[in-house]
Amino acid sequence: MRVRLLNRADLDAVVRLASSAGVGVTTLQADEARLAARIAGSERAVAEAPQLADAGYFFALEDEATGELAGIAAIEAAVGMADPWYNYRVGLSVHASRELDIYKQLPTLFLTSDMTGSSELCSLFLHPDWRRDGNGALLSKSRFLFIAEFPERFAERVIAEMRGVSDADGRSPFWESLGRHFFTMDFARADFLSYIGSKSFIAELMPRYPIYTTLLSQEAQDAIADVHPATKPARVLLEDEGFRYQGYIDIFDAGPTLECSRTDIRAIRQSACFQALAISGAPKGGVPWLVSNRRLDGFRCALAITRPLEDALPLPQTVLDALGISDGDPVRAVPLSSKE
Repeated sequence: MRVRLLNRADLDAVVRLASSAGVGVTTLQADEARLAARIAGSERAVAEAPQLADAGYFFALEDEATGELAGIAAIEAAVGMADPWYNYRVGLSVHASRELDIYKQLPTLFLTSDMTGSSELCSLFLHPDWRRDGNGALLSKSRFLFIAEFPERFAERVIAEMRGVSDADGRSPFWESLGRHFFTMDFARADFLSYIGSKSFIAELMPRYPIYTTLLSQEAQDAIADVHPATKPARVLLEDEGFRYQGYIDIFDAGPTLECSRTDIRAIRQSACFQALAISGAPKGGVPWLVSNRRLDGFRCALAITRPLEDALPLPQTVLDALGISDGDPVRAVPLSSKE
């Protein structure tokens, strides 16, 4: 398996993957025209090095032997620069009276655009049939080697909006308890409108004042900063890299926004550059490493069981082929896990 940048020939496969993602993956709707535009935008970003506000990079996890796409992931270089970017900030309001001997701390939600300008990890989806053998970690963390190689293309703060709690029918308890009262539409419809850029309705219809979470249903309160069961492995992967929840949630499903300084991300901070050394088999004492070529156009990333030998990184021919490189070519690599 390898990760590569998507191209226009992948559109049909991407639409099929998006169709199976379900409700709540906001940045991955099964809209063929939008997906085609995102792929074209990714190709343009690689070719032209546009301003951060206009750049996005779209990746695929591919079975190299068959060409089948097993998953997709993306990075938006800077969010909220063209369209508003909204989150709720979870705060605290204190109500007290000495005379009545009452002291209450009440959680509140504030509508903000604090994440504007951040780079966003988004659109991560791995087909259930491929959720094995480290494929999820490869797909998710490959983006860090891309950012490490081309840091000038990304913001200092990197964020990831996690999919919030919803049931098999796409019902979000947070939306039902809050958003529906102001929007009179289903969660899926509001989520889609946000995805396609029709975000002005959010500011126009959402309340301007802090929202006391104690006024929401208990189910909705419990959903705040919680994630969909299918998203828990992705959250664990990001937290392993240093991402943390800092009190911001999605305005539709209350999923947590994780964030980390770009230079503090473990895979970026610990990655190093080597020369590829062709070998047969796996080196003694090898552990899983994430390895990428150092190309912008033609970026490739794969997993290898290896260990560095000073400035060289031993790699079997299958990995060299997956990366599209030869013996002696430069690579960037990092242990797959912080525990290695």
